[in-house]
Amino acid sequence: MSGGGCSVRAIWILTPHDAVAFSRRFAVVEKRWRVAWEAEGGARAEMMPLPADYEVAAAFAERRRREGTARGSGIRTSMSSAGSDSWVDDPITRHIISLHIDKEEGEGFMLWPVVLQKRGSYYILVLPLADPQSFKAYESLLKRSDCGSSAKEKGNLSSILLNLPCITGALMVAHVIGDIITGDTAEPEVIVSTGPSVGGLLDSLTGSIGISARPKPIAAPVAAPTASISSPVGAPQSESLKGGMRPFDKDLLRNFILGAMPFGTPQDLNYANVTSVRTTGFSADPLPTDQKQPAWKPYLYKGRQRTLFSSLETLNAALYDRDDVQDFLSVSGQVTCRAELEGLPDVSLPLSGLKAARVEVSSFHHCVQASEPTNDKQTLIFQPPLGNFVLMHYQASCNMDPPVKGFYQLSMVSENEGAFLFKLRLMEGYKSPFLMEFCMVTMPFPRRRVASYDGNPSVGTVSMTEHSIEWRIVSSGRGLSGRSIEATFSGTVRFHPITIQRVNSSFRSVPSTAFVEDSDSEQDNTKNGANLDDYLMEKMNKDLQAVNLEEPLSWQAYNYAKVSFKIVGGTLSGLTIDPKSVTIYPSVKAPVEYSMQASSGDYILWNTLGKCPSAALPKLL
Repeated sequence: MSGGGCSVRAIWILTPHDAVAFSRRFAVVEKRWRVAWEAEGGARAEMMPLPADYEVAAAFAERRRREGTARGSGIRTSMSSAGSDSWVDDPITRHIISLHIDKEEGEGFMLWPVVLQKRGSYYILVLPLADPQSFKAYESLLKRSDCGSSAKEKGNLSSILLNLPCITGALMVAHVIGDIITGDTAEPEVIVSTGPSVGGLLDSLTGSIGISARPKPIAAPVAAPTASISSPVGAPQSESLKGGMRPFDKDLLRNFILGAMPFGTPQDLNYANVTSVRTTGFSADPLPTDQKQPAWKPYLYKGRQRTLFSSLETLNAALYDRDDVQDFLSVSGQVTCRAELEGLPDVSLPLSGLKAARVEVSSFHHCVQASEPTNDKQTLIFQPPLGNFVLMHYQASCNMDPPVKGFYQLSMVSENEGAFLFKLRLMEGYKSPFLMEFCMVTMPFPRRRVASYDGNPSVGTVSMTEHSIEWRIVSSGRGLSGRSIEATFSGTVRFHPITIQRVNSSFRSVPSTAFVEDSDSEQDNTKNGANLDDYLMEKMNKDLQAVNLEEPLSWQAYNYAKVSFKIVGGTLSGLTIDPKSVTIYPSVKAPVEYSMQASSGDYILWNTLGKCPSAALPKLL
């Protein structure tokens, strides 16, 4: 049974208040589970039926109480008891858990393996079909005194899970269900230019005045059902959390489960594919006898043929402007694709620039066959699915100078006034077709309220919010291409006087362990009327030492400025695609378009006059 892929016995979605918001059971898989136990020569299957929703909710609440949090610690402590997940002393028990079901009549029993994933305010539980031998092996682990996570130990949890491919499938099921209930079902962007580029001097001139061809995202070609007003599909997850627990569209989830995993066995967990099949149906065109239609392409494309590729990179940087601390630059990127091709062709895509990019980690879509890298190139061969998809992810080094470099200084001249100075250089060493579409620098002051500021930058405009000053150097309507500019900004910032508001004394009785990463903070706050932010504010006011005049902005933390930008026309890592080298077999007349875009992630300018965190890097051998 363990080698037969993944089948799911049941799915539950629980609220933070230990109530079942949604459940689905699969009778066909449950019958297979009973047959497997009967083949073992025992009657335990009759004693371990699928529990009712209220029994699952009670068991989850009991596990939360026993382990301390919903996920638990994953390590054995003095509070652990034999029979609990933490007794196994393996961190993976924070994600693959057991539930002990208590019955009013007769003995209770255990559900295992239960895959747990928290998304938004909800807990998703997926119970896959596991063979009796693995179940009994885990039962013995719960009673052993010498169990642990040692790789050399026979019969440890890792060796048990290695023989259960259903765990991987259940994790994928839980992940896609989480995407649906939080609204995170959008397909990846594929960027194309709205107009042709002639290159050279004309691109430099038009780019500098903001009229060059600008890229835009391409919408996904597959249709999806329109969610109801009460559905969170399409709404950011943060909005769901701000207003408390938000209901999700149960009919949408139910229809997805029916199409994606009929009778409990996952067939296609791609949300776009499943919704397309429901709205469009399968292709009626006959396939050639020598071709087999892959699962990731449920129907064939008809229409104008073309192939689009996009390189989307994010640059994370920490710039110190100090001799004793080295700057840090790292690029994380992805190549997205949209292949509007008829039939089932094979696409061959050569990647170049591997040596310059110094790619550290890469992963590929499951339709891709990647060759071994040779010299500076690597070839990817794939049968593309419909719609936008991520062809590959990669982590690489930055092959160019930072697009924004310089220094930032901030010094407090009094308790409520500080003097600052920026001296930056943008796009130095970047030539056409690189185009910076926008650039903004933000000075955040999370623990102070900004009253006013003085100073005029050499370029751009300045605006103020309650807790920050924003300097927009390059506006969205006027790009910067083919040249570099120097931008300076000096001035003063004034803050409102510090006022410490003491909150309700009931917070003092709340233990700090109640607010760990995945604990019952929602439930605890409901009981005592407390607010987590207020509690943390009082704890800071109570525990931290008096604020030093030199570092009052972040409560003895670090001062920094954050840079946001977007650059099109090239990659920062050097990893690129040559559209002319892309081949399609059987040969078709289909243009290949390629676009490149880089944006800022955590791009930090540390205050050269203050403290800054840094890590000592090992010397290169």
